[in-house]
Amino acid sequence: VDPDDDPREDAPAPVGELATLLDYLRRYPLTLELKCSDLDAEQMARRSVPPSTMSLLGLVRHLSEVERSWFRRDLAGQDAPTLYCAEERDGDWNGAMPDPDIVDEAWRTWHAEVAFAQQFATNNRVCLCGSGLIAFAASVTKRILDSSQQFLIVPGLYNKV
Repeated sequence: VDPDDDPREDAPAPVGELATLLDYLRRYPLTLELKCSDLDAEQMARRSVPPSTMSLLGLVRHLSEVERSWFRRDLAGQDAPTLYCAEERDGDWNGAMPDPDIVDEAWRTWHAEVAFAQQFATNNRVCLCGSGLIAFAASVTKRILDSSQQFLIVPGLYNKV
């Protein structure tokens, strides 16, 4: 994208935590959409380096799960079921098939989750500082500890325990 035409650069620099969060929630979806614009279903579902299951379509589906988890479950306290990973842990990646209907559904779902995150952050003046950060960290920690796999997190190093 020509820097003069980059839609991510049309806003002034954010001031404050909420403005920074909202700017991030505006810019990262634009980045993903710019990277995927004009790709067909086969290109979206193409695995990056076989045998890896990673693809751009898988990333869109995975980010839908991430947005849903952070904003609907952790911050809004909703009982929001997983979208793609209920029956298979890596369903977001493994279910990314080169089918135009699957691609369209993934974009619709991701747009809905991004819109929810942006609206929730705006309406609730989400601030990941002080007690807000502590509550968010506690929620994430609880989810990690409740999961079937435990991880020991060391700066720069991730080890299964």
